Amino acid sequence: MLMTLQAGVTPKWTNDSQRFLLEHFDTIHNSPSHLYHSALPLSPPSSWLHKCYSAEVPDTVKVVKGLPTQWGICSRTVMLGSPTLDLSYHNNSIAVGFESGDITILNAITGSQTAVLSGHTDEVECLTFSPDGISLVSGSDDRTVKLWDVQTGGVVKTFSGHTHWVLSVSISADCTIIASGSYDKTTRLWDIQTGECQHVIDQQGSVRHVRFSPSDPKHLMSICKDKLWQWDTNGHQIKPPFGGSHIAFSSDGTQFVSYYGAVVTVQRSDSGATVVEFQVTSSETQYCCFSPDGRLVAIAGDNTAYVWDITSSNPHLVETFIGHTRHITSLAFSSPTTLISASKDRSIKFWQIGTLLMDPAVIDLKSAPLTLAPIRSITLQAEDGITITSDSDGIVRTWDISTGLCKTSFQTPAKSSHKRDVQLTNGRLIICWNIGNKIHIWDAEKKELLLEIDTSYSPEDLRISGDGSRVFTLHGSSICVWSTQTGKLVDQVKIEYSKFIGSLTIDGLKVWAHWPQSKYQGWDFGIPGSSPVQLPNMPILSNGNMLWDPSLAKIKNAVTGEVVFQLSGRFAKPVDVRCDGSYLVAGYQSGEIFILDIKHVLQ
Repeated sequence: MLMTLQAGVTPKWTNDSQRFLLEHFDTIHNSPSHLYHSALPLSPPSSWLHKCYSAEVPDTVKVVKGLPTQWGICSRTVMLGSPTLDLSYHNNSIAVGFESGDITILNAITGSQTAVLSGHTDEVECLTFSPDGISLVSGSDDRTVKLWDVQTGGVVKTFSGHTHWVLSVSISADCTIIASGSYDKTTRLWDIQTGECQHVIDQQGSVRHVRFSPSDPKHLMSICKDKLWQWDTNGHQIKPPFGGSHIAFSSDGTQFVSYYGAVVTVQRSDSGATVVEFQVTSSETQYCCFSPDGRLVAIAGDNTAYVWDITSSNPHLVETFIGHTRHITSLAFSSPTTLISASKDRSIKFWQIGTLLMDPAVIDLKSAPLTLAPIRSITLQAEDGITITSDSDGIVRTWDISTGLCKTSFQTPAKSSHKRDVQLTNGRLIICWNIGNKIHIWDAEKKELLLEIDTSYSPEDLRISGDGSRVFTLHGSSICVWSTQTGKLVDQVKIEYSKFIGSLTIDGLKVWAHWPQSKYQGWDFGIPGSSPVQLPNMPILSNGNMLWDPSLAKIKNAVTGEVVFQLSGRFAKPVDVRCDGSYLVAGYQSGEIFILDIKHVLQ
């Protein structure tokens, strides 16, 4: 292929190819043959690569609905083995701390693992790279602070003295002192050369955060009991404390940002004068950081990240990143336009800021998708030619799976993030959802509440049977079956209990309970005159040759166990996903859905 490049202009295929590689790195790395079967079909139709190589995509691979016309704001999701507790970034390296006591080093470009540092005997609560990137400092629930050589992965020194968990660590700009904050109500200052504790600062409660100024190696801040304290390296308090729950410095050290309640304040480091102040909507803020150029401030609120432009006296929200399923534990900018987030949901996500305005390969404002509420449930009824979605605003939509067009859209009372399900039965849509300990069943045609079922508990998941006659709920060690006519409990089976929250997969009156570690138990409740019969431990697709693992959104060969297809990239973590022998349908926290014809992978 011959290309003409214009001097001084970044060709659109450069950005497009980079996004393609980041988005589908796992697919390409693990199974190059799926480059055409998975990666290209799941790329935006308007992207340069999709258009250029569309002739190479098998005709049987047909994306019907849901792919946005441009690259998404989440360019990559890296799944990890356990929940992350902290993250630190330096020069394309990411350090991640885990509950096991291990620290993993990742390549920030590809997301691949480059090293594992082992030495702590309990959870790694906090991490920070030294300013020169040569060393890494970690604090752990084993009450120690460790200094690591990043190149060799070895422990340089272990600092002992805290009597409880170490919650935060920081290293001075001249790399001579380490500060550590602990649940033992002290901040300790350690001499890196000798390993000795130089000063112990007694505080009023557990010290959640400590931060050295990047420009002044003698200026230290700490957070204790929702107050921000400032110290010198001799342990002397230098300014009166004020309200604050987290602290972060700009890269040049001239400003710092803190939040207290719902108010975020950016101040001058030298004078303490307020630069800008704004309010965030989430009351669960737990982390904040500056972009490298000091233009943006990122805030973590529960499982959502918000990015604010602070370049004017009237700061404004520029991005809202939705996608994590549990609360965010750490944030870091890897560039002025890329934010990295770590979460308890065992993932790290890379978010692109201002993608639509910056990437000439993907800009298509006329066809840009509308902002939708997070999807809460997906129902696939291929025999009726439809799939049904329900979102957190209570909007239920039916989609034609052959054309991808929305057939109907209507409002329901199910405005919440609670579990729900929708089923089309004999031409009537029935919606059920739980609030507290009650399940509500609503008739879409009559637009009225048919029934309230008092379950005495809030289920982990619920599903309507294929004929609409029953509601299945999962709670603890039981699957309960409720009549949609009477609201009475009509059946119940005990299952192998898992401490992880589970979910249900329904096929008519067959039900499987499954958990994140891919454990399954299935039952057939539709055999007349007999008790429920236990089924094979994983749902079998309609052709009988493939197993469907919804907890990991992948399809396996029933005989060999080989993975035939798996959602990857930004599509790797759907809120809800359904699959039969012909289609896969997934819905996302971002409000996106897509319907994929996957018959080619079942041949």
